[in-house]
Amino acid sequence: MTWSWRYEDAEGKPVEGPNETFSNQADAESWLGQTWRELVAAGTAEVVLVEGDRDEYRMSLQGA
Repeated sequence: MTWSWRYEDAEGKPVEGPNETFSNQADAESWLGQTWRELVAAGTAEVVLVEGDRDEYRMSLQGA
């Protein structure tokens, strides 16, 4: 399975973001730790970690 992030605004609506995929959860989370500021600047309020077609978890970037 591949891991990726889905990007949402404060209302939970999809927003555009990098189309990155990762071979494991740790790599996906590490990448987010390095890029979350840029995502917030581009209008992302929340991210959802996705494994294949399953949502693993949701995380707010507000106040991070």
